[in-house]
Amino acid sequence: MPVHAIASAASPARRSYLLRAVDQLATAMATYGIPLLILATTGSGALTGLAYLVEWVPRLATFTVVGTLVDRHGPHRVFRLANAARTVLAALTIAALAALPGSSAASTVAALCFCAAAGATAQVSFLAAEAIGAAHSQQSPQRAHRVQSVQIGIDQGALISGPLLGGVLLLSGPLVLLAAIAAASLVAVSGTVGWHPPSSASTVTTPTTSFARSLGTGLRTVARRPALVWLVAGLAASNLALAVIESSAPITVMQHFGHTSAMVGAVWSAGAALSLLGLAVCGWSIERWGLWAVGAMGAAVVCLGSLTTALAPGFATYTAGVALLLGADAVMTVVLRTLRTRLIPLQGSGATLSVSIVAVLLPFPLAGALVAVVPASGLPVLLTACALIQIAVLAAAFAGLRRHRADLAAPVEPLRLVPPDADETSPTDLTPAA
Repeated sequence: MPVHAIASAASPARRSYLLRAVDQLATAMATYGIPLLILATTGSGALTGLAYLVEWVPRLATFTVVGTLVDRHGPHRVFRLANAARTVLAALTIAALAALPGSSAASTVAALCFCAAAGATAQVSFLAAEAIGAAHSQQSPQRAHRVQSVQIGIDQGALISGPLLGGVLLLSGPLVLLAAIAAASLVAVSGTVGWHPPSSASTVTTPTTSFARSLGTGLRTVARRPALVWLVAGLAASNLALAVIESSAPITVMQHFGHTSAMVGAVWSAGAALSLLGLAVCGWSIERWGLWAVGAMGAAVVCLGSLTTALAPGFATYTAGVALLLGADAVMTVVLRTLRTRLIPLQGSGATLSVSIVAVLLPFPLAGALVAVVPASGLPVLLTACALIQIAVLAAAFAGLRRHRADLAAPVEPLRLVPPDADETSPTDLTPAA
């Protein structure tokens, strides 16, 4: 059965889940597979590290404009075009690598160029998918946490399967890996057939709005909503601790504890498995005890996991700390992202979302820089400092959110997934009737 036919038969929410899963799988294969490809063809650790840098810089830079693109052209069209661009770029890279010697400088440059392009297109499609998910969350505010749980579960599943699949495909050669990335991206494009006509892309800002004005709108919206500022601060502080642990994991596991590189993957596999377990019980827990109780408990366990990891005397304790951190972080992220859907208004939603996501992602390159300048012997001190910062900021963030809970009582006006001039009775209009 054609992909677009399967997607057409699904409900709007399930269709978005299906396409998000395919898109995230392609992203994960590119994110982890391309640096491995460069390492396999060049044998250079420096170039492998450069691949991560080359990928992250366009990711952050893209967010400065992609929110405006989503507002101007609609999330459905942006999602489709991003995956189409990745398909074409992967095909061009395949052609370049097939014509060039495998270990030449030109082939390395071609792979690095695709790495940068893949990072940019990945964030474009991700933000578009986030905007679509936010619309589904705002349709049913009482079940918004379940939408976020499913989306985070999809992302976590891609993070588990994508690197493994990319590594296996790379054993057959770089062209096979690139072909798989192109195929997954093409499936995502195919799944959008009939999803939303190109002529009916949503527009929540006027076409004449400049990028600078739209981004200014996003910054002002964040600044004028104290609850949103506290939410972003909490996520950023938590991501800093997580990113430093992730960046330093190879050094800690291999040099400090004396294990092989395979054990680094085992640590993160254990954490990813526990995060999926946390997501499985998250929806039920929120419905039983409420967002605030589950969020506070998740934040407390996240801080405990960070401290345990920083002060771990042995490998088993370190692994347990990482597992606690990732499992609780998934639960806390569901809560905070659910609250975020209630804080971002309709007008300028894409720009506001992009500004908030950039602030949350900035700790990742910062963590890489910190790990690069701190000697291996000083990593426990760095991890402890980041854990203490995380504890202080999360405590202040939840207290601040509690003070401004009136802003979180009801969601803002739902996002529309059809243009303003569309037929209000059309079945493709996802805005509630009342």
